[in-house]
Amino acid sequence: MINLKEIRESKGFSRRELALLSGVNEHTIQHIENGITDNQEIKLSTLIKFCKALKCKLSDLLPKDLHKYIR
Repeated sequence: MINLKEIRESKGFSRRELALLSGVNEHTIQHIENGITDNQEIKLSTLIKFCKALKCKLSDLLPKDLHKYIR
């Protein structure tokens, strides 16, 4: 699971604020954070939007055990 919620909260953003900053629907953010959306279904372009909004690196969002998710 990506570290979106952890990073978002550490930066002091609500889901609504992240949605406004990133252009990603709040409902989508909720599904990603709660693990409803499979990591393999998250588009790279969406992750980049989060990185820009949260001013973080892509590697910050990715799980530490990334090898489990690569086919």
